Amino acid sequence: MENTSGHGKSAVVPRELDYWNWGAFLLNWIWGIGNNTFIALLMFVPLVNVVMLFVLGVKGNTWAWRNKYWRDVDHFKQVQRKWAIWGVVIWIGFFGLQATFWFSIFGFMKRTEVYQMAVARLVETPEAISALGTPISTGTPWGSFTISGPEGRALFSFSAKGPKGAGTVYVRAIKDFGRWSFNRIELEVEGRAERIDLGDSGSARRKINL
Repeated sequence: MENTSGHGKSAVVPRELDYWNWGAFLLNWIWGIGNNTFIALLMFVPLVNVVMLFVLGVKGNTWAWRNKYWRDVDHFKQVQRKWAIWGVVIWIGFFGLQATFWFSIFGFMKRTEVYQMAVARLVETPEAISALGTPISTGTPWGSFTISGPEGRALFSFSAKGPKGAGTVYVRAIKDFGRWSFNRIELEVEGRAERIDLGDSGSARRKINL
């Protein structure tokens, strides 16, 4: 078959190239520039880019064959295979970096002084021990932590689980002149209509009706 690659719309695309192009799908506009398929720059248009992802996957081979000269079909396949491999590598690397970022954030939150104080308050409160049993394990805190030198604010929650039950601890705290204090700290136990106040360990504890 005559090599018609690079002849634009008049180029006859070999039937064996009628398959999904993973390089075009995964690398979209980058792949487009490398394959003279500048319609891929529509990836920068909001909403259109969502549809364009799949259009590139379906039409990628056709457009690349018509828009760029290739020695033969085998050469085309080899190059497109490399694009696909690089696409997979880049996306794996991206998700790897994202995972590393979030793990570092979670690690930071679990190391904060206010979280450690909240866990200590939980495991030393008799009502919490009675409701959850021992030992009590806790999960990663979710919420906001704002710390600026000797001042800060924290509003977060984390899971708590023991052999007798499970629940969620809710915390609101303020850091003033280098010291954290709880404005409010409560344990909500699954299956119970009341929250347990984990207030100051030196004061009488009370249960708060929801």
